Amino acid sequence: MAKKVLVLCTGNSCRSIIAEALINRTFDGKIAAYSSGVSASGMVNPSAKKILQSKGIWRDHYHSKPIKDLEQIEFDLVITVCENASQTCPVFPGNTPVTHIGFDDPDGKEYEAFELCFEEIKSKLLPFIDNYFFDK
Repeated sequence: MAKKVLVLCTGNSCRSIIAEALINRTFDGKIAAYSSGVSASGMVNPSAKKILQSKGIWRDHYHSKPIKDLEQIEFDLVITVCENASQTCPVFPGNTPVTHIGFDDPDGKEYEAFELCFEEIKSKLLPFIDNYFFDK
């Protein structure tokens, strides 16, 4: 059975969506990643979608959603990717582990900021998850 990981940020429009897609692609079948926002914007940033499409990992079901939409899922790990989410992260049932790995917000910046964010998530978050679940 796949482990379930929630990536949480404020708006759920850039960083968390990128992380969700990278985790799902990298750990296909072993980890099911989800994303949400503590104050979900309701939209995916067009540049975040563009970078995921350019890498061939965009899925049409990715969308910005509030955390309440995922309440029924029991997560094995919650990762906050922005300071606001780390400060306002709700308590999850069953003492679900919560960790913070922050990334700069590319929203409102040039496309290159999204490319940099993608690469940082790939190089920092994916090894952490691999180590957390598989190198114990």
